[in-house]
Amino acid sequence: MCRWIAYSGTPVLLGQVLLQPEHSLIDQSLHSRMGVETTNGDGFGVGWYTQDTATPALLRDTGPAWNNRNLQEVAQHVRSGLFFGHIRATTGTAVQQSNCHPFRSGRWMWMHNGMISDFPRLRRDLALAVDPVLYPDIEGSTDSELMFYLALSFGLPDDPPRAVARMAGLVEATGHAHGVTYPLQMTVAVSDGERVWAFRYSSEGRSRSLYFSTKVDALRALHPDVSFLRDISDATRLVVSEPLGDLTGAWNEVPESSYGIIQPGGGVLGAFRPDPDPVRPA
Repeated sequence: MCRWIAYSGTPVLLGQVLLQPEHSLIDQSLHSRMGVETTNGDGFGVGWYTQDTATPALLRDTGPAWNNRNLQEVAQHVRSGLFFGHIRATTGTAVQQSNCHPFRSGRWMWMHNGMISDFPRLRRDLALAVDPVLYPDIEGSTDSELMFYLALSFGLPDDPPRAVARMAGLVEATGHAHGVTYPLQMTVAVSDGERVWAFRYSSEGRSRSLYFSTKVDALRALHPDVSFLRDISDATRLVVSEPLGDLTGAWNEVPESSYGIIQPGGGVLGAFRPDPDPVRPA
């Protein structure tokens, strides 16, 4: 499985979040505490938005994150108010750049931790449900990227929670038709450059770990000596596969079978259920 982080808020150097914390994403690539694997060295990716472009920039590579000089260089010079970071531990597909997260389509960015069980058996049926206009844009061979393009086919730009619910429902229905008891395991982050949606769900009800940060004003009251908290806005939030450190009160577990939205004006947290009868895209 993988580890990931989504940041939204005051523009900061990527390295302040990806490299500097006690248990940063780079540390997790070697010493994950909550992942299925301790080491996540099958590639990495960073995606970020700027005010100058409508689409996110991507840096992805097949090597491990902990010794990549390009990642170190970018993280210490690029500033963004919305970015994703992902370290990969493959569940069977090839270690190649096109299989590294995040994935991008227009202004949309997507990353995933988890798996579609027995994916080789389900892949053809699921791929046939992708909008034919979108299908040529699929570059890699992962279940994660296919999930993204299914969500796009189901109307992600119009209603992300509904599109992801329809995608998850199709994966489960297809899996059950092939005799797979628990077809889906996922924590997903997706963004349009203004908002971030995060989902935590699994068919067996035992989803991979996912946490969101406490409101900044509450953290300032608890930890007035932490300089990073003084430099960011109250609207700044993070969603992470596992906490970036042991700061008391900083992290809250995302409830099982739920989704959240980080957006201007305040966040939203709600229940997530796959659509039990998704209609395949026309």
